[in-house]
Amino acid sequence: MAATRQDYLPAMGQHWLLFLYDPLTRFWGVPKVHGALLDRAGLQPGQHVLDIGCGTGNLLLALARRLPGVRLSGIDPDPAGLRRARRKARRAGAQIDFQQAYAGSLPFPDASVDRVLSSFMLHHLGDEETARAAAEIKRVLRPGGQVHIVDVAGLHSTGRLARKHPHLTGDLPAKVLGTLRAAGLTEAAENGRGSDRFGGHVFYRAAG
Repeated sequence: MAATRQDYLPAMGQHWLLFLYDPLTRFWGVPKVHGALLDRAGLQPGQHVLDIGCGTGNLLLALARRLPGVRLSGIDPDPAGLRRARRKARRAGAQIDFQQAYAGSLPFPDASVDRVLSSFMLHHLGDEETARAAAEIKRVLRPGGQVHIVDVAGLHSTGRLARKHPHLTGDLPAKVLGTLRAAGLTEAAENGRGSDRFGGHVFYRAAG
């Protein structure tokens, strides 16, 4: 299913900077954060795992190496990022279904996914988009399924970045948890925190 055209923020903020995404995420320590997210997800062979905002596919490729026998899907609105993800998967011999789509309109049937993952994606969305994404996560999760998220911890209310990204100020973890609960997801809670070269991050979990 093709994505309905919407505005979105490319992985590096500008399409032409995509070639920097993989080396910079390695420098920032994102693979280690991905490993910590997968540690928390309780994944088992035979499960269907969906990565929302998969970018160039790094989280799903790490999972493919870690746990063969998992059905892997990833969605992202950026066709250039998806092309790169598919090339990387082919080189790695990993079977991953990458589709162009938005988090607020997931191209999967109701109750068809065991685990939804999201890594540093939610902060790209406004409040209404985040609410739609949470509702879609609730819809596609099977009974007993879980969502595991890691995202930035937020910004102090002063400074240039805060003025440019006001939705990242305030108590961002409380906002994320409130959105998950409002969508009908249960057991929503923080699942740890960490720090890295680009600041702090927070892990979240919730059940379908």
